[in-house]
Amino acid sequence: MTNVIKNKTCNKDKKMINQQDNKKTKIKAPIVEALKNAYETPSYQFHIPGHTRGNGSLPEFKKLIGKKALSIDTTDEFDGLGTLHPATGPIKEAQELAAKAFGAKKTFFLLNGSTAGNLALAMSLTKKGQKIITNRNCHRSVLTGMIISGAEPLWLIPKRFNEWGIWGNVTPESVEEMLKKTEAGLVWITNPTYEGVVSDIKSISEVCKKYNVPLIVDEAHACLWNFNSHLPTSALKLGADAVVHSLHKTGGSMSQSSMLHIAENSKIDVDAVEKALKLLHTTSPSLMLLASLDAARANLESSRGKKQLERAVQNAKYLRKEIDKLEHIHHLQPDFGYKTDITKVFIRDDRLSGKRLESILEIDFNIEVESASDAGLLILSNIGNTRADMQYLVKCLQQIDKTNYSDICYLENKKYMPMLTPIIKMTLREAFYSHKEVVPKKDAIGRISAEVIAECPPGIAVLLPGELITEEHIPYLADYETIEVIK
Repeated sequence: MTNVIKNKTCNKDKKMINQQDNKKTKIKAPIVEALKNAYETPSYQFHIPGHTRGNGSLPEFKKLIGKKALSIDTTDEFDGLGTLHPATGPIKEAQELAAKAFGAKKTFFLLNGSTAGNLALAMSLTKKGQKIITNRNCHRSVLTGMIISGAEPLWLIPKRFNEWGIWGNVTPESVEEMLKKTEAGLVWITNPTYEGVVSDIKSISEVCKKYNVPLIVDEAHACLWNFNSHLPTSALKLGADAVVHSLHKTGGSMSQSSMLHIAENSKIDVDAVEKALKLLHTTSPSLMLLASLDAARANLESSRGKKQLERAVQNAKYLRKEIDKLEHIHHLQPDFGYKTDITKVFIRDDRLSGKRLESILEIDFNIEVESASDAGLLILSNIGNTRADMQYLVKCLQQIDKTNYSDICYLENKKYMPMLTPIIKMTLREAFYSHKEVVPKKDAIGRISAEVIAECPPGIAVLLPGELITEEHIPYLADYETIEVIK
């Protein structure tokens, strides 16, 4: 009898301890909690958005996304939700929690994706005529920022992985060589590449400090790195001054939502960055998007999120191991002195173009991949994918490996991954604001481009304003009938 009482007491004590532990380890999500409270205590609304909790929406649309989604589609300044600029209330608290989670001095929530962060950095840190060292495979938003500020890119040409048809890593030696012979005001590196190739940011950071220039890292495709030991180290811990993360790409937030981090020891003017963001951001920010950033950070910090991320890593390892057994299909491996993000699996088939392989997966097996280029295609092992998803993909790749498909993609006479070294005739800003005319594509050869041509994904430039158009560009412009050129 005494033992029974003791056991009951022990079980009760354990339950209380577990409850206390759960309270201690509960991950806060201030915007999510504030939005939940606003939903559960509705008010009479006489303000924007005009659909008023979905009552003014098209019924078919309301049915598609759900009444609750429209009920919480509001903007800041209402229902005690705080404001974005300046950050107050739950939004301010959520940004502070994100800074702590990612290891930053200051974190800004971004709407309009990482593009907004890159534009703000260009506007606040660069000026007209200033030389900026950046890799050619940067995202178009980095160049858009320079068009706005008037800064001029000095092209750092990364290694080319010709067999795979993709850009590779940037070496510290190439950065130092360029800093020796130019008076650059900033180094701006994209890391990892779209396909997951990782550069030595620690050494690049040391070079930048040696020459006393700030280092920005567009880490849009690496927001998960701080949450799993199997992944590379974030630039925030390796000496970068500012880092951009696309939480919507792989972190679990809604499309268009990202973060901009200022590093702990950065000398960047934080106020200047915030003022630039205020110019760029809408004055009616979506609380749904902001809440999704808050929720994504909270999920990644939670035990559930950590399990999901570990599953994504193990799924990627499983996929790579199974591909190793195939005869014709291969995956990109860090065999030549560079590193890769294991969750980004770039594959190619010896017999097929990347676009052909993509079409087979989509049409024959109902599988959609992240992107495809001339040589291969990119598969993401996401936190939302299950092992069953990966097993089905492996089964399909096994079948493709054994099937004699013909490669018909060459008939399109088109290329997808721009791997050209530009011939610069005018500055970005000068060309963008020059008098222009539109000419047939065949007549554009030998002329100077007046527009940004950078297809997404991955958003890498084929042509930029001020660059000479050559015959080499034509295979990348198959979808264009006309080109805008300098008049």
